[in-house]
Amino acid sequence: MQKSVLIVEDEFLIAMDLQAMLEDHGWRVLGPAANVRDALRVLADELPTVALLDVNLGNELVTEVAVKLKANDVPFAVATAYVNAEQFGGAVLAGAPNVGKPIAERRLLATLELLTQH
Repeated sequence: MQKSVLIVEDEFLIAMDLQAMLEDHGWRVLGPAANVRDALRVLADELPTVALLDVNLGNELVTEVAVKLKANDVPFAVATAYVNAEQFGGAVLAGAPNVGKPIAERRLLATLELLTQH
């Protein structure tokens, strides 16, 4: 079965690059969602295998999406320049792997593969 990933990223070009990169490596991309409302709408329709979350989505934080993912046992990574994402996005982000920004392809792919094994 094909693995799916929800991308939550408010920067359009970054989201498109991530989608293309992940699809090239056999992932089915849900979204990308640019805000909390759109991400929750995607999750209402289908739960992904894993998720990749930008912490700061313009004028809102991704916290509510992370809470929904955790409640449904969907593992996620964050993609942020913040060293401690939980300081900005709340305790729900504590312990989530951070692939950083800018995102290195090998690091991202390795992190998502690791998350699928849990």
